[in-house]
Amino acid sequence: MTQLSRFDQVLESVEDLSVDEQKALIDLIRHRLAKRRRDVIAANIAQAQVEYQAGKVLRGTVTQIIDELRK
Repeated sequence: MTQLSRFDQVLESVEDLSVDEQKALIDLIRHRLAKRRRDVIAANIAQAQVEYQAGKVLRGTVTQIIDELRK
C-alpha cells in the first residue's frame, strides 16, 4: 500500500465522521503536534545544556564568535 493511498483512506475515514467528531479530531491533532514541537524544543535545550557544561559552546560577542568560526 502506498503512502498516498493510505492518506486517501484516512481522508475518507475522516469524511465519514460527524462534524463534531471532525472538530474534535482537529483539536486532538493540533494538541499532539504542539506537544511534539515542545518535546523537540525540550530535547534541543537538554542537548544545548550538555554541550554548554562540556565547554562546547562558543561565548563572546558576535564579532568574536565569527572570528572563532573562521579559524
